Amino acid sequence: MAISKAFIASLLISLLVLQLVEADVEISNEKNDSGSKIDCGSACIARCNLSSRPNLCHRACGSCCAKCNCVPPGTYGNYDKCACYANQTTHGGRRKCP
Repeated sequence: MAISKAFIASLLISLLVLQLVEADVEISNEKNDSGSKIDCGSACIARCNLSSRPNLCHRACGSCCAKCNCVPPGTYGNYDKCACYANQTTHGGRRKCP
């Protein structure tokens, strides 16, 4: 019985922490929309950390970040956090930003 109470308590704390992290990401994106510049270099290093072609990834991420002033969190996906970044395409119609 004590184990299940501890499990439920840890689950609730985990959900609270996830909610706080998500709120922090949204606040940082709102700040970026208001005109403050982000550090594209460090944001792209984090984004391209696991890329099989890191130089190409950094170059594409850097140009997208310069245009949009945002980089989605994580190493892949999360494009809903930065619509401008997600909408950049190559001449062939493929997604430009990693």
